[in-house]
Amino acid sequence: MFPREKETITTHQTSVQNSFENRPKSIGMARTCAELRAADPSVSSGLHLIDPDGQGVGDSPISVYCNMTTGMTAIPHDSESPLHVGHCADPGCYSRPINYYASSRQMKALVDLSSECHQAIRYDCYYAPLEFSNVPYAWWNDRNGNAKYFWSGGNTDAHTCQCGIDGNCVDATVKCNCDATVPLQLVDSGIITDKDILPITRLNFGRTQLETSSGVHTLGRFECTGQVAITGMPTSCEDLWLIGHTLNGLYNVKGSSMVESVYCDFSKLPDDTGFQHWIGYADLKSAPIYFYVTKSPFPFNTTDTPIPFEVALLNEGNALDLTTGIFTSPRTGIYYFSFTAHSNFKIAPTTSHLQLSLYLNGNLVGSGWHGVVGGMGDHITQRGFHATLHLNAGDKVWVGIESRSQGIYLFDDDRHLTHFTGWLLEEEILR
Repeated sequence: MFPREKETITTHQTSVQNSFENRPKSIGMARTCAELRAADPSVSSGLHLIDPDGQGVGDSPISVYCNMTTGMTAIPHDSESPLHVGHCADPGCYSRPINYYASSRQMKALVDLSSECHQAIRYDCYYAPLEFSNVPYAWWNDRNGNAKYFWSGGNTDAHTCQCGIDGNCVDATVKCNCDATVPLQLVDSGIITDKDILPITRLNFGRTQLETSSGVHTLGRFECTGQVAITGMPTSCEDLWLIGHTLNGLYNVKGSSMVESVYCDFSKLPDDTGFQHWIGYADLKSAPIYFYVTKSPFPFNTTDTPIPFEVALLNEGNALDLTTGIFTSPRTGIYYFSFTAHSNFKIAPTTSHLQLSLYLNGNLVGSGWHGVVGGMGDHITQRGFHATLHLNAGDKVWVGIESRSQGIYLFDDDRHLTHFTGWLLEEEILR
């Protein structure tokens, strides 16, 4: 750390701490300058303490510059002033690490919380090319230490500068002004905009061996703005962390179709191993849906029509219409249905039969068939079926007599021998 920058930060440290301690207790430690501005619009621009990885967990809070007009968070470093690269010949023979006044963990957390991050860089040059004869003499390293050869814009493997992007370099055959072999003082400046590889951690330059060669780099602060928006129900521990949760524990989140239980370890960052551990599905429903209905003692033998029911022993949610006998799904999910019918067969010399069916939106999805070989006298029987169906909200389900022989009918008494039941097993969370 250069003495001048260290002194600057130290001089402000007391006032920064006092500023935090004088805030209303309800504000607490903000994670970004945007959060701080939202919590207290009266806070002025300047150095402030924030804690991107969460108050009370992870690394210590960091001192940053907050632009309270835009909500921008700027992390200072030890190489903001223009610095000469000196004279040397080989690629990257000048190499300077960039030391930020924040831990890498805190900067990664700030990136995850922010909708946009960028860093400005400038190179003033005189016979000091960034690339010469397709040999790179200068590059910078991203936050993971990878060498990068572009000097403006988003992540690319191509060597380019802003003038190469705009197509207005002083020499049309090169992609950077400094690559032009002309006796002119030139400059390449740009803004690196890919937040997933920022901040810049090292600058490397070379081919400045001539006495007349000169290269001066100026690196801006690492700046982030905006907040990642979470709309609807949280779907992961990362969503909960972005919202502001910091307490480790079990949470319910929205899965692909159901509510799921996860364990969140907020002492880690979203990319860390063990940040989220999936537990299982949570049996949650926005409201219970179930019914148990029966027939009256009067016989019923109408075919090709929903069987109506007269007695509702249970009808939570009122999804089963007794008059029509039709169940209308109030929510998308998995439903279970069971139907049992008590029927009377008038035995004829030939075989008699009864076919009961389950319908979904008018389409047959299941049946139960019973036949009796010819003979004399009445024959009482009880038949039914079960089904598990995936229903969308608004789907209609009913049972009916698809076909029967002459003289066969359904009936019931106070023993509830003919009954239809169903309930919501699992609700899909689609919002």
